Amino acid sequence: MSTPDDRRYTEQHEWALVQGTDGTSTVVRVGITDHAQDALGDIVFVQLPEVGAEVAPGTPMGEVESTKSVSDVYAPVAGVVAAVNDRLGDAPETINADPYGEGWLVDIAVPGEGGDPIGQLLDADAYQAVVEGS
Repeated sequence: MSTPDDRRYTEQHEWALVQGTDGTSTVVRVGITDHAQDALGDIVFVQLPEVGAEVAPGTPMGEVESTKSVSDVYAPVAGVVAAVNDRLGDAPETINADPYGEGWLVDIAVPGEGGDPIGQLLDADAYQAVVEGS
């Protein structure tokens, strides 16, 4: 399992990566971790929020369905959904193949200038400790 150290993680197995800022908000890309997609197995369906939907940390914002189970996806930050990965509708298995790249789920615009909206999330080492402890 890989856990890239360029992003932050939640205990619910989401990753978050700052994509940039437009001056009024910071865009954070969100997906599920390699550990999560491996535990789920073959992903067959993804339900994502609508662009413009408001999300809050720790609240469900979508679902990932596999041949084994259905799992909620939780928002790691507060903000507004700025983009969804529409390609997953036709190719949900992309999450299995590339969870940290083409298998991203949503971009969330976090209001506020500057700062680090994902700084409070787990770093790669802390996330790895959560995975190894479960």
